Amino acid sequence: MMDAVDEFELAHHGVYPIAFDRRWHCGMHLAPSEQTEPVRAIADGDVVAYRVSQKAISDGQLDRNGNPALNSNNGFVLLKHKTDTGEGRTITFYSLYMHLLDINAQQIIAPQPTTPPVTGSASALPAWLLQPTDGVRVGGNKKVYRKDILGYWGQCHGQPHLHFEIFMTEADFSDYFGHTQLGNTTPTTPRSTDFWGHSYFVIPAGHAFVSVPPGQTGSPYFPALKDGTLDVHSKLYVEAYFHKGKRYTNSWVEQAGTPTLLTAEPIPEPEYEYTLYQRATALYPQCPSDGYDLIRFGRILSTQQPTLPVAARKNWLAVTYDASGARGYINVSEDSIQKLSDSDFPFFMGWRRIDEANTPFSQDGLCDYDELRDIVEGVEAAETVEQRKEPAYKQEDRLTAYVQGDERVRNRLKRFVCHAPSEWDKNGNDARYTRLNDPDGFFGKRKDFDPRGYEEFIDFLGKFQFLEQTPLGGGRKYWFFHPLAFVRHFRKCGWLSARELAQCIPRRILDQTRSQAQQTVYPTGSVAWNSALNRAQRLLIPLNQAFRKYRISADGIRLSYFLGNAIQETTYLTKTAETGGPTLPYAPWYGRGIIQLTHEENYKRYGDYRGWFGTTPASYRDSLETDPARAADSAGFYWVCCAKPKGREHNIHVEADDHPIITQTTVSNVCSDYDYRTRVCKVSTTTMGFRACQQFERAARAVNTGSPNGSGVMYGLVPRTNVFLSSMAKLSDVLIDFEDAYAQKES
Repeated sequence: MMDAVDEFELAHHGVYPIAFDRRWHCGMHLAPSEQTEPVRAIADGDVVAYRVSQKAISDGQLDRNGNPALNSNNGFVLLKHKTDTGEGRTITFYSLYMHLLDINAQQIIAPQPTTPPVTGSASALPAWLLQPTDGVRVGGNKKVYRKDILGYWGQCHGQPHLHFEIFMTEADFSDYFGHTQLGNTTPTTPRSTDFWGHSYFVIPAGHAFVSVPPGQTGSPYFPALKDGTLDVHSKLYVEAYFHKGKRYTNSWVEQAGTPTLLTAEPIPEPEYEYTLYQRATALYPQCPSDGYDLIRFGRILSTQQPTLPVAARKNWLAVTYDASGARGYINVSEDSIQKLSDSDFPFFMGWRRIDEANTPFSQDGLCDYDELRDIVEGVEAAETVEQRKEPAYKQEDRLTAYVQGDERVRNRLKRFVCHAPSEWDKNGNDARYTRLNDPDGFFGKRKDFDPRGYEEFIDFLGKFQFLEQTPLGGGRKYWFFHPLAFVRHFRKCGWLSARELAQCIPRRILDQTRSQAQQTVYPTGSVAWNSALNRAQRLLIPLNQAFRKYRISADGIRLSYFLGNAIQETTYLTKTAETGGPTLPYAPWYGRGIIQLTHEENYKRYGDYRGWFGTTPASYRDSLETDPARAADSAGFYWVCCAKPKGREHNIHVEADDHPIITQTTVSNVCSDYDYRTRVCKVSTTTMGFRACQQFERAARAVNTGSPNGSGVMYGLVPRTNVFLSSMAKLSDVLIDFEDAYAQKES
């Protein structure tokens, strides 16, 4: 998804975080190939302010008839977002969508319904964005949801684009990033269990690498590599991550303060992700669950006391350690090796704070950061006399082209987090920009041929400014991020808030029973928002911990497969045991947990996985119902181990090329391949239609019956599919045109 959006970033104007005249430009410019591609909200949020214009405005240029050219759009939407990134970790940030198309032009390219919806959706604009506002409007209680349409991208100075920003207030930034290692050049392993995204290891000088870990000669998990030692003047930074079944590693060696990449391409280890459970069972037999943490995170994140003995807590990672490409194994569990994740914003991955504390910042709105100023001056020096006479926005094109054409510069700027005033705040314009009019300033040097340049710049800028009219107020500084870098980074998190999880419970529910003769589908009504939210809050933390550990939240599609089964099996997050439990013919070994373990053998295998040797399954069986942490963890265990060994009754373990569960699915072109089919009830008891999805049906059958390719009547398939569709509408990047029939919202 983000690779596709990256292609929309313009290469000729709007570079982050500086403009040609050294003003801060803390957003970026996006333009898809089609004007009819709508602008959508990046996340659920509250509307802070907005402006809808009936027609475009002029920047002073004249059209072919000598009239002011209507070549700029000042429509915008400003959203406030608040969500969770971990237990007790709440982040608040803002997204701004500027230069939204005026109503007149919008009706030509994308006519809207004559009776628009009150609230927005992924298919139509809401009524409040279809009426001119005659100025800035404060949002009130308006809410927007991820993927909702906010408008269509317009233009400025006749250049079509969307100006897109993400920023945080100073208080919100300190509250969140004060608990990370952003800006810390000597990071240490955090004491908290906050972990998401990629793993990173900082290996000090002098550490030894072995060709094979002790006792692992001939092991299929440790093919022989090469012995070696890290130079005494070097430090090694290692990145490890999983993607579509493989684990990848990158290495950088730092010498004399300069890091050098040792891996031209990330080094892949095939099937590593899909065999984590098997590896943990083989390598850490005393407690595979703790071992799973070690090879997944690099350290044990379990909130409970680890069962695995200290002497067994070794995690041997294959690492490239010198410029020749030599690879060897190192035990990254050693205390001297620092263990981080993307949640720490490590400095060696390019994350930098740009503020008064570490730059020669001016107190006005101009950027005096040396590296950025050098870029501007270098481009300016290459201009011709005639080029220097062009307006600032045209000269900015050359600056942007230079930055976008230099991959090293472009990538560095993307991870600058900048403390600066907003260009959309009218308060103090003269104080911020007056240096532009000094004799050596941008407009001062143009007085002989552009005497009113500065005044016209301030006047035109004022037609877009609005921040001082919002609850945020004026005269403040904010922390700005490269918007796409911010979105890409936090998409690695995967931690759901209670509101996001609640939205995965369908707004309307179809339940299902069966008899020998027929399948019956009947409606059981609606789940009210407050009820859905309360249910989600009860299981939120243990579910998120399971999502993180077992990589269920690696992407929205994978998570939707899991929730389609788990939410239905828990009767929409109300129970952690099978309905009718003690009265069922196979009691007391009825289903317990969020994806229910049934039969004594499953309970025993889970106990062995947790290291509960010497205890009977009956002694901990009920805890999978009463302990939310065990209820969630046992579901993750079931998901990755495929429930039973191959060849056993109810087996759902299949060959590698036909994995049934989404962590092990090999469907190509997953978005375009989804086949949503409308189904009709066999018994006419409801007018509510429902849909089927062949790909999800295979996973549901694998979880429930052990046969992904079965075709018989399956209990619960219809309601599982309804939850899956609701989750896909909420969590995936797929636009489901019928999502309003399923998606739970707060109204």
